[in-house]
Amino acid sequence: MDASSLQTLISTIRDVPDFPQPGILFKDITPVLANATFLQQAIDGMVEISGLTKVDKVVGIDARGFIFGALMAQRLNAGFVPVRKKGKLPWKTRGIDYALEYGTNHVEIHEDAIAPGETVLLADDLLATGGTAAAALHLIQGLGGKVLGSVFFVELAFLNGRDRLSDTGPIHSLITY
Repeated sequence: MDASSLQTLISTIRDVPDFPQPGILFKDITPVLANATFLQQAIDGMVEISGLTKVDKVVGIDARGFIFGALMAQRLNAGFVPVRKKGKLPWKTRGIDYALEYGTNHVEIHEDAIAPGETVLLADDLLATGGTAAAALHLIQGLGGKVLGSVFFVELAFLNGRDRLSDTGPIHSLITY
């Protein structure tokens, strides 16, 4: 991705103070999603930095990770697998509890979503403390998936989330704050 396009994406992201609670500066990516050109640039950039041309499955995390993951899966001619919040998947699942920046949560994956040995790329909108991504990666590996790496649209580097993912393949972020 060229520097001008990247700068345009960065300038399109909106800062929302005190959301979802006081003291949090939320990076709102919806203006990027609302513009077809910007969304295409984001997906192109994420596919490019992943360095992958072939992968069996792309896993996206509930909810904005579904957008990036599904579009990346289409571009990579791969299947898409959702990791969802507890109780949202209709089939047999595996789940895990994890800590968030401001609380706890639980995510699940269908037990048959990834076959042992399938290659997998994790895609999400944001890497903050790394709790959600680490939980998703744990589920992928528990199903026998071979993680080729993780790619994020935005990374909040000051929260050191990358440290929690260090043993799960290359980590790429299109935009880092």
